[in-house]
Amino acid sequence: MQIRKIETFATPDVGFTRVTDEAGNEGWGQVSTYQSDITAQVLHRQVAPHVLGVEFDPETGADDLFDRAWEKEHKFPGSYMCRAIGGVETALWDLRGKVAGKPVAALLGGSAGPLRAYASSMKRDITPEQEAERFRRLRGEKGFDAFKFRIGAECGRGQDEWEGRTEEIIPIIARAVGGAGVALLADANSCYGPERAIHYGKMLQDNGIVHYEEPCPYWELEQTAEVTAALEIDVTGGEQDCWLPTWKRMFELKAVNVAQPDVLYAGGIGRTLRIAKMAEAAGLVVTPHAANLGLVTLFTMHLLRAIPNAGPYLEFSIEEADYYPWQYGLYRNDPYRVEGGRVSVTEAPGWGVEIAPEWLDKAAHAVSAAD
Repeated sequence: MQIRKIETFATPDVGFTRVTDEAGNEGWGQVSTYQSDITAQVLHRQVAPHVLGVEFDPETGADDLFDRAWEKEHKFPGSYMCRAIGGVETALWDLRGKVAGKPVAALLGGSAGPLRAYASSMKRDITPEQEAERFRRLRGEKGFDAFKFRIGAECGRGQDEWEGRTEEIIPIIARAVGGAGVALLADANSCYGPERAIHYGKMLQDNGIVHYEEPCPYWELEQTAEVTAALEIDVTGGEQDCWLPTWKRMFELKAVNVAQPDVLYAGGIGRTLRIAKMAEAAGLVVTPHAANLGLVTLFTMHLLRAIPNAGPYLEFSIEEADYYPWQYGLYRNDPYRVEGGRVSVTEAPGWGVEIAPEWLDKAAHAVSAAD
């Protein structure tokens, strides 16, 4: 098999990719959100030249194809390369699924079907009472029985979003939507040093919260390991990490109880599967980061239907147009219907989604093709 053409359709917020093989088959994928127009440039300049027109066996050699691209660009081993590679790699999975007439989940050894979703709030500019009311409403409207809220300030150096917010929101959310059969999760987004992280972790434990995400700066693995050793709550992390040796060290340090790779930050399905296997060897489950309604959530749905150490729920963004206006109007067919707190992977081939032509018409289009 050869990839003969790679196209990107990008804005600063999100960018879709289309690959075409030598037989004219097409597949759709996505580079990571955030500065996606820059990622598209990286894709065409530093990924496309190394993968276009190269013969490979998609059953056995796709990972190696992208590893070779990574190696060719070894002076740039960071996030942008992974985000760009993920755009091509995820489109290739869609192409393969369409040719085989199977959903990607089936290509991965899994199946279509439902997944429990947790309502994931991105907001800190919201009072605890407003957040509690929002969760109650969503439980009634969508049937969610798992919810994640934010504590501290993002990379906050120990500071709260405003004084006293964290002490207030933890018990308010626990009283509003906690109880039997409900899972509550909290995300500190790299806010605390170990001492403060342990302090708030004990508060979370006392209020029945089961998931404590990124309590310390994510790059300080020893700090996170100290927090994990001191608490009973699941300490989770890894969303930002794309370098596989970092994951290896994370697991060796027992820094987290739950691994949270992001399919597109990590560089695609193949690299995320490697992380999942490393986590499985360490005895850990995988609950990926999927914090918006770009295609990353759909990719994660297919992944969770296939890996043996899948966590108990899927992250599902509940933010509306006032927060993420760009994530609306992306698709011709909505892949994200929530019923009874569940979303479902369909039997449709590939990813089972069509990008809206109206959106594509407005995006910046670029093409790389084999000679």
